[in-house]
Amino acid sequence: MAKDDHPSLTEVLDQLDNAGSDEEVSVGEILDEVGDRSLAPILLVPAMITASPISGIPGVPTITGIVVGLIVVQMLMGRDTLWVPQFLSRRSVAKSKMDKAVKFLRKPVGWLDRLMKPRLSWLATRPLNYVALVICLIIAVTTPVMELLPFAISIAAVAIGFFAAGILMRDGLMILIGYGVVGLTVYTVMQVA
Repeated sequence: MAKDDHPSLTEVLDQLDNAGSDEEVSVGEILDEVGDRSLAPILLVPAMITASPISGIPGVPTITGIVVGLIVVQMLMGRDTLWVPQFLSRRSVAKSKMDKAVKFLRKPVGWLDRLMKPRLSWLATRPLNYVALVICLIIAVTTPVMELLPFAISIAAVAIGFFAAGILMRDGLMILIGYGVVGLTVYTVMQVA
């Protein structure tokens, strides 16, 4: 594990890679593999999945958007562990598609791991991190609409990933980059719509 017992982004990917059986992987299996000691690494999981090519599968972005919404609401409530309803926990995707998504993410995630460190930590802690979390919630609620717009949901997922990574590693620079990516998402949606 990384400093302060927080997993690195690469370790979260490793956990995604280990989740599930040979055939498929469910939301519940992913959450079991990642663990429930902290919600920030769990928030990274749907963001990473949606930022990968797996988001091209119809319905996957909406499911990950629901998961993001559940996680964010519970983070805003101050919970440390995650509750997910059974119907959502049983949702699954082919393990081969998850493996491709993880492989796709390895290089950018490794690059981010080398860049991240605690800095501007006041942006990544309460109460200022609530701004980033509320933006994540807005993205989650609008996911079904953004799923219809090419690339918009993947860009929005990258923003969620930066927010989650910033909160996890107490790196305010990642939070600021997340705000920039949100601006890019809004611009993209306005151009496509």
